[in-house]
Amino acid sequence: MELCLYHPLYGYYMKNKEKVGTSGDFYTSSAIGGLFGEVLAQYIAGQAKLMGLEQPITLIEWGGGSGQLAQQLLDELRRSWNPVYERLTYISVETSSYHRELQAVRLASHEKRVSWRTGRQWLEEGPWNRVIVFSNELIDAFPVHRVQIKDGQPYEIFTEWDEAGGHFREKLLPLKDGSLAAALEELRRQRIKLAEGQRLELNLAASAWIRQIAGAIRSGQLVTIDYGDRAEELYAPHRMQGTLMCYRNHLANDNPYADPGHQDITSHVDFSGLIRDGGAAGLRLAHYMTQKQFLVENGLLQKLQDTASQDPFSPAARRNRAVRQLLLSDQMSELFKVLIQKKDELP
Repeated sequence: MELCLYHPLYGYYMKNKEKVGTSGDFYTSSAIGGLFGEVLAQYIAGQAKLMGLEQPITLIEWGGGSGQLAQQLLDELRRSWNPVYERLTYISVETSSYHRELQAVRLASHEKRVSWRTGRQWLEEGPWNRVIVFSNELIDAFPVHRVQIKDGQPYEIFTEWDEAGGHFREKLLPLKDGSLAAALEELRRQRIKLAEGQRLELNLAASAWIRQIAGAIRSGQLVTIDYGDRAEELYAPHRMQGTLMCYRNHLANDNPYADPGHQDITSHVDFSGLIRDGGAAGLRLAHYMTQKQFLVENGLLQKLQDTASQDPFSPAARRNRAVRQLLLSDQMSELFKVLIQKKDELP
């Protein structure tokens, strides 16, 4: 999965290819009418006031892709909360040179506010004060380990090449990675019982990532927006095949071995693990809610517009449809969650 997504030349996310939107393979919330960035801007403006009206603030986005969300966010901050905008610095943590180039074009009007880092660079510059670190659909694309229960025992699912058949095939091997065994033991401590034959994903990279982020924050918060759920739902018996899915040309499939490097591969985020691992690293849980709840609490409904026009393609009509889509779409209203974890300044 890591090679398919992040190989420097052939990885899906590293290619010079549009991935989000009509011409891509999937949609994100930021692709719906620009409203998601506006609501996030309102949230950030409120948090900036709590951090101190005269204090500088740093926004860090991990995995910003094309820069669409950053553009919406910064445009709205400049337009509606200019005092906040004037004292902020925006840092994009992005590994793909293609996406960095797209971001540079989109964010050209904000060039005095924007800079780029690799993940390692940003972590080494810490610990940071008065920061808001955020990501939108980042962790679902971290490479995962897949495990299957066979004869009551967990086996890791490996991949090998069938030379005669000319295709990849799976092979079950006993667990050798102690981190996987520890992750399964944690599920047992949560009284989660895995069924015979059940498959599941374990995102060790997510655990490592949130611990690194927590270690780089002296004061501030981490806002994680993604699709997923708590562990008891993700590993319930009705999810016998796990949650791994692939997307290409807006069509979903469950075959990660088809077209390696040419399709997105994702799995649902275990928010129980993020809450637990973040807490162990010093991040306290502030809020965990559906994306729908987050949008409503931060003013999305106030963006509905009165219109007497019968034109369904008028700007007001399109904007109102975007509001409804964000709130009513099964894909984005309940499945997506917002996790906010905070760390107060150390003495």
